[in-house]
Amino acid sequence: MEQVWFQAALWLVLALIATLLSIWFRISTALSEIVVGTVAQLIIGALIGTEVLGAKSAWVGFLAGTGAIVLTFLAGAELDPGIFRTKWKEAMVVGMVGFFAPFLGAAAVAHFVLRWSVASSWLAGVALSTTSVAVVYAVMLELGLNRTDFGKGILAACFVNDLGTVIALGLIFSPFTMRTLIFVVASVVVFGALPFVTPWFFQKYGGRVSELEAKYILFLLFGMGGLAAWAGSEAVLPAYIIGMVLAGTVGKDHVLIRRLRTLTFGLLTPFYFIRAGSLVSVPALIATPFAFLALFAAKMVSKMGPLVPTVRAFNHEGHQGLYYSLMMSTGLTFGTISALFGLNHKIITSAQYSYLVATVIASAVIPTAIANAYFMPKHLLPKAETAVRPKATMVEDAGAGD
Repeated sequence: MEQVWFQAALWLVLALIATLLSIWFRISTALSEIVVGTVAQLIIGALIGTEVLGAKSAWVGFLAGTGAIVLTFLAGAELDPGIFRTKWKEAMVVGMVGFFAPFLGAAAVAHFVLRWSVASSWLAGVALSTTSVAVVYAVMLELGLNRTDFGKGILAACFVNDLGTVIALGLIFSPFTMRTLIFVVASVVVFGALPFVTPWFFQKYGGRVSELEAKYILFLLFGMGGLAAWAGSEAVLPAYIIGMVLAGTVGKDHVLIRRLRTLTFGLLTPFYFIRAGSLVSVPALIATPFAFLALFAAKMVSKMGPLVPTVRAFNHEGHQGLYYSLMMSTGLTFGTISALFGLNHKIITSAQYSYLVATVIASAVIPTAIANAYFMPKHLLPKAETAVRPKATMVEDAGAGD
């Protein structure tokens, strides 16, 4: 048992290092944790052994999986229903273009250029179709754009984009059996009942030190996640939809959301992101850098190419339209979740996983830096914040997932 405690201490030391790096360099904590996991596995594996971290042990896998599920729920719960009431048409069109274009483009490059199998190519398309809600939300919040119609439109489009990614991951790689039918029926019933049952239940029994609300949310996430895994799907699929369904109720309970964020970012997500980074094969990237470059070019070209004219069609011209398109081209959490799903289910190899995660990390940093450095729509910034020089890198995660 002492080995588990020592391993847990090692993981949390790495999490502390990653947090300090994110503060010093003003980057996303998730990004720094992935990088720290990659470097730690490389150094520790070379000096002591690859099994010291225990990244493939059952207890680490459980904590990492829980982190992914709760983070995905929080991403869905960040949705403001009012956004869709005012920006639904723009959000649907931009979000769907932002999903389908890189999904098809990256899959085509993976299959026809890199000669990946059909299944691994589709997985690459899913992983690189995402937009990072965490990155976009944090930047919007920092600059005050989240209070503008422009910022709300971007956030709404991000949610539509990522919903397409989550659904595609479930539909393409789920075996359609009787279990799938049971899962779909149960999901429809649960999702339909939650907006009515949850407010009543919280009002009648909530507000106590026992944290009934958090236990209720975790029960839903574990129960539906287990049912999804039993049906051959991915546990993050119901988690994201549960978050979206409860966005109008749970999402507005700032105390509950803050407590869930503390649990998630303080304990769970470090295990998820550090584990994801530790599974990256640096030797594979060094041996074949062309695969990484091809995938990164595929994501950026297929994402930006269709998005720029689509965004301009909704009267976002000049720097404003390019900023919108660049922010929609970021990716992080859902990209790594999709890649890790493919690795765990043997859809992709360890080398292919490494190429995908490296591409996801690059897409989280480069578009954000370019957008904030060169295409900031300063005329849309709230007057009180126009004097603040925007950072050219990502800011700390604001509690949403990718």
